Amino acid sequence: MTETENRELNANRFLDLIQQSRRGKFKVYIGMSAGVGKSYRMLQEAHALLRNGINVKIGYIETHGRKETEALVAGLPVIPRKRNFYKGKELEEMDLQAILNLRPEVVIVDELAHHNMPGSKNEKRWQDVVELIEAGINVISAVNIQHLESLYQEIHQITGIEVQERVPDRVLRMANEVVNIDLTADELITRLKEGHIYHPDKVQQALGNFFQQEKILQLRELALKEVASQVERKIETEVKRNDKLRSERFLACINTNDRSAKNIIRKTARLASYYNSYWYVLYVQTPNEDPDKINLALQRHLLNNFKLATELGAEVLNIKSSHIADTISQIAEERKITTIMLGKPHFSIWRYIFRLDLFNRLVNRLSSKHVDIVILA
Repeated sequence: MTETENRELNANRFLDLIQQSRRGKFKVYIGMSAGVGKSYRMLQEAHALLRNGINVKIGYIETHGRKETEALVAGLPVIPRKRNFYKGKELEEMDLQAILNLRPEVVIVDELAHHNMPGSKNEKRWQDVVELIEAGINVISAVNIQHLESLYQEIHQITGIEVQERVPDRVLRMANEVVNIDLTADELITRLKEGHIYHPDKVQQALGNFFQQEKILQLRELALKEVASQVERKIETEVKRNDKLRSERFLACINTNDRSAKNIIRKTARLASYYNSYWYVLYVQTPNEDPDKINLALQRHLLNNFKLATELGAEVLNIKSSHIADTISQIAEERKITTIMLGKPHFSIWRYIFRLDLFNRLVNRLSSKHVDIVILA
């Protein structure tokens, strides 16, 4: 490295430090479901900050008509919501520009996974929050575990619900602090029956659907695991690590026809998040998969998978090659991959690898480099 390059590198590092110091802090309350008390806790914290002379304001709070939560809003400065008309209806949204103009020290922003109405500056509320943080405003927010992008399939299996509003995992990783608001399943069901979560006429429907004991227990487990992972990441970044431990790096391999690609991407994202590590998504484009040889539906499917991977924090590698196994091996070596994630060989590319004994060759080559291969169902 030349002296000029070294000076430029040092300058960029210093610039990164300056930008980090200007960023606001981010705290997230996370829970296993609605009704555990996330909004309530945020408002309690807002009152405590106000008593200590901190300029705190409510950017957006959703009380859902809960009397205890509504009572806590009293006495807190609230930034009025922005009113817009959409399809003949007047809707309210958080006023992002008003918050940026007022620049409070701390702003409370509920419903992190919310979709903003069409025409808003940002499509999602989490994007509003990122903008506030980058502007140097400290944010306290809340989200339910089912809204985490990488858990989409697990949540669907547990609840039977396709959650539409989702937050990329990297947003949660931005948080300086993640706090789990925990209740037992019995406590949560009792709160529901007593009318503390939904209107009485919705209680029986909720008990027959989302608020079943076995579902709540599984969601609670996911929430506890997520917060534990956040603590692990904090230790990893703030506590001096043993240099002898290997640094994990993950590679998810997908192809055009693989219907399980999203599952592979999400599971790899979860592992990478747990280990606080780099991860990649590899697509090997063979001559038979040139854009002019595959239909538009498959091209859209592939692009959607690339988009999902990018949102979850992966680096997408699109490599043109006739030799899939050799390319996987080469990328694994170049990127210092420790674990490769593959789907089951239902489709042509993986059948090709297995049928021609390329898989055994790939395994032998990677095992010599201490790379693990995981085949996902």
